[in-house]
Amino acid sequence: MSTITLTELRADLYKVVDQIIKTGVAVEIQRNGHKIKIILADGPLKLERLSQKSDVINNNPEDIVHSDWLQEWSELKDNK
Repeated sequence: MSTITLTELRADLYKVVDQIIKTGVAVEIQRNGHKIKIILADGPLKLERLSQKSDVINNNPEDIVHSDWLQEWSELKDNK
C-alpha cells in the first residue's frame, strides 16, 4: 500500500483511482499527521486475492492432532 499526500492525490486523482480499481490495492493519503485510506469497496477481499498453495494442508486440525504418526515414523527409521 502506498502513502501519498493530499496534493499528490489532487494532481493525479484519476490515475490513483484507476490504479486502485486495477490492482485492488488501497492507497493512504496523509494530511496533517492523519492517514485516510481509499479502498475498492466492491473489489475482492485481501484474503480472496491470495494465491492457493499446493503444499498447505487443507483439513480439520483435529484430524492432524489425533493422527497416529508412530507407525510412519518407525517405518522411516527402519529404512535408514
